[in-house]
Amino acid sequence: MSSFSERLRLMQTERKTLKKNVAAAVGITYRHYIRYENGDAEPTLGVLVALANFYCVSLDWLAGLSDTRGRQP
Repeated sequence: MSSFSERLRLMQTERKTLKKNVAAAVGITYRHYIRYENGDAEPTLGVLVALANFYCVSLDWLAGLSDTRGRQP
């Protein structure tokens, strides 16, 4: 299974979003976002939820706990 940082990079690349725009949308600094992508830091639960909502994926998938991207109803 992929790690959080790998999946975060994957979503940013697939969606072709600028890292600074993702960071602003979820309420973190660009520097924090880069640290998450590089695996140098782990986000708080609130930031994880915001990232999952931004990318429209499940928390389990983003955290690397599931291979199912979509949210469960």
